[in-house]
Amino acid sequence: MSIKSDKWITRMSQQHGMIEPFQERQVRQPDPNGQKVISYGVSSYGYDVRCADEFKIFTNIHSKTVDPKNFDNDAFIDVKGDYCIIPPNSFALARTIEYFRIPRNVLTVCLGKSTYARCGIIVNVTPLEPEWEGHVTLEFSNTTSLPAKIYANEGVAQMLFFESDEVCEVSYADRGGKYQGQTGVTLPKA
Repeated sequence: MSIKSDKWITRMSQQHGMIEPFQERQVRQPDPNGQKVISYGVSSYGYDVRCADEFKIFTNIHSKTVDPKNFDNDAFIDVKGDYCIIPPNSFALARTIEYFRIPRNVLTVCLGKSTYARCGIIVNVTPLEPEWEGHVTLEFSNTTSLPAKIYANEGVAQMLFFESDEVCEVSYADRGGKYQGQTGVTLPKA
C-alpha cells in the first residue's frame, strides 16, 4: 500500500471524477472581501477539503440522550451560514463541499488541519472505504471551554489516499453500505 501524490490525485480527479469540485492547486489567497482563507485543494500528498455552509450543532436544550441506535434529530439545531459557532465542550456536524468517488483499490483517511487543531478543534471522519461515494460528513469537536468558530467554504481537513497493491474482495458498494451516496449532513443510521 502506498500514499498517493498530488499528480495521482489530480489525474484521478480529472479523469475519473474522484473529487468534484476539484481544485488542482492549493488556494491560500484572501477572499473577495480581503479576508484570510484557510487553505484548500491539492497538497503534496493529499487534498484539503472545504466545509459547506450547512451545520448541525449539538444542543442539550431537550435533554436528549445521544444514542447511535436510536438517534433523535432534536439533539441538533440547523444553522446555514458563512460560519458556525460551536459551544464549549460540544460538537457540530457539517459536510464537505467536495463529492468523493473512491476507487476500488483505494482507502482514504482524513486528518484535521493544524490551524483548527491548534485551537482545540478536532475534526473526526471515519475512513472512506473502497468504492464509497458521497459528501463526507465532518464532525467538529470543540475541546475548549470557549466557543469555537468553524468557517464555511474554507479548508478544514486533509484527505490522504492509500492505494493497495491489489483490489479488495468486497467493497463498500458491494456491501450496500448505509452511507453510500450520501448528500448533505448525514446523521447516524442504525
